Amino acid sequence: MSAIRNHIEGINSTGRLALSIFLTAGFPAIEGFTRLAKSVLDAGADMIELGIPFSDPLADGPVIQHSSMKALANGVNMKNVFLFADEIASYSAKPVILMGYANPLLKYGLTNFYSDCINSGVKGIIIPDIPAEEYDDFFKGKPKGLDAVLLAAPTSGSERIKMIDAKSRGFVYCVSTTGTTGAGSIKKDETIKSISVTRKNVTQNKMMVGFGISTPEDIKTFAPYCDGVIVGSALIKYINNYGPLETPDFIRGLAGAL
Repeated sequence: MSAIRNHIEGINSTGRLALSIFLTAGFPAIEGFTRLAKSVLDAGADMIELGIPFSDPLADGPVIQHSSMKALANGVNMKNVFLFADEIASYSAKPVILMGYANPLLKYGLTNFYSDCINSGVKGIIIPDIPAEEYDDFFKGKPKGLDAVLLAAPTSGSERIKMIDAKSRGFVYCVSTTGTTGAGSIKKDETIKSISVTRKNVTQNKMMVGFGISTPEDIKTFAPYCDGVIVGSALIKYINNYGPLETPDFIRGLAGAL
């Protein structure tokens, strides 16, 4: 059984949604980054998604793109990412998940990547540009203790969602809206309809909703249709506006709606 799924199920069994928080590794600075991540967990996040900085993050909107470029300018590399992950995983039993793109992983070497994930306590990986059709080839060397989470988009039909559900481990990442993360406001009725279709067809996994979740009100709106939510761009924007020291207040506000 997946450690991530078990964690989400434990949270849901108390009548609460799970909250996963995305942070770009090494943003806004290398120094103090793990302190920021720990404060996020302490304030109520149930999981941390560490974004691996990349110069061409296709699924990410301008807010996360900017944070990724800032992290790269800070000198963040894959070694830093695993050092961050190791320190965070040593601090808390809450799952650490890496989110990145195929090219940096292939350059690093998938065997090395998977090995370093296990050694640093990473429980799962999300690679948005690896579709379900390429899952078996790309993840064939993945150890059993490392979950590979797949994304289901609003454009995914029922049969495709079922295939994604069959292959994904940990949870299915339900993309709430077409486009990139943080790209704009979501259309409530249209989004609920889309999420409901995904929910109906995800039967083997937990389902987390991401893209466009930014406020406690958003969480309350989508709570009946998912097992948890993922927040990224809204937090990065908050850090840009108010600085990392104020981050726990933002997280507590989200956690209060769960």
